[in-house]
Amino acid sequence: MLSEKKIKRINELANKSKTTGLSIEEAKEQTQLRKEYLETFRSSMRETIESVKVIDAEGNDVTPEKVKEARENQKPLN
Repeated sequence: MLSEKKIKRINELANKSKTTGLSIEEAKEQTQLRKEYLETFRSSMRETIESVKVIDAEGNDVTPEKVKEARENQKPLN
């Protein structure tokens, strides 16, 4: 998970971008922070998806094969 400090900084830069604009250094920092945020989000989402088991109304496991395989092989979904 991304630290609270980094999330706060992302929001500060976004607000500044909308109001007064960013310097070149701030724009680079914003890009790097956004990239880090997206990597963290995607990793978290992947872990969530791989841990889900889908059961239909009759109690049958209908989890997609791709998810089952990823869980078994511990490989990311593509």
